[in-house]
Amino acid sequence: MRTFGLIGKTLAHSFSERYFRDKFHNEDINDAEYKNFELNNISEFTDLISKMKLSGLNVTIPYKESVIPFLDELTPQAEAIGAVNIIEFKGNKLIGHNTDTIGFSQSIHPILNGRSKALILGNGGASKAIQYALKILNIEYKIVSRKSSFDYLDISIESIGYHNIIINTTPLGTYPKIADSPQIPYKELNEKHLLFDVIYNPPESAFLRFGKARNCSIKNGLEMLEIQAESSWNIWNS
Repeated sequence: MRTFGLIGKTLAHSFSERYFRDKFHNEDINDAEYKNFELNNISEFTDLISKMKLSGLNVTIPYKESVIPFLDELTPQAEAIGAVNIIEFKGNKLIGHNTDTIGFSQSIHPILNGRSKALILGNGGASKAIQYALKILNIEYKIVSRKSSFDYLDISIESIGYHNIIINTTPLGTYPKIADSPQIPYKELNEKHLLFDVIYNPPESAFLRFGKARNCSIKNGLEMLEIQAESSWNIWNS
């Protein structure tokens, strides 16, 4: 039995375990299982891989960057991004990949409709992959990091007017804290804006809901994750 899994901190409602369980069932893949491995600290990673015979791992918040020192190699793309969301077990080596860029690019490209200026909320591992993707898509972007748990104090009315794509890469609004959202001037949004949220649970976060009320185009991170998951499987079985 080949064992694949996901490492992160809070994984009770994770997408990956359910996705791969359904994939294995629907495609009659009987020699594989997928498990969640919650780590309180990335230092527990060494113990995990020494005790478990693993065939591949996904990586999620908050370890996409901090896992890198534990790996033997990075693909050029993962190295350029500075974050990893897939670990390939190849012989005795652990190789870090980043396919968040593929998932994001393929998910957002059909709905850009000429929009070319993005505001990125957050600067963690997911943000770094999205920054890389936006460069490839030739989209100008500005990164805004939180000054507190909820406040984005650098976002002016002028900035909202200038940027017609707003991307939430933070976990704000993820189940069960569905009332949380980045505190941006939503009243300045209109039909010219596209709001993209890497969150998929709930399907419509408060961030997206507020944008929808202002006639924005909106999209959550589910398709991005589905594309990324299939990319993971292809890497593990290449």
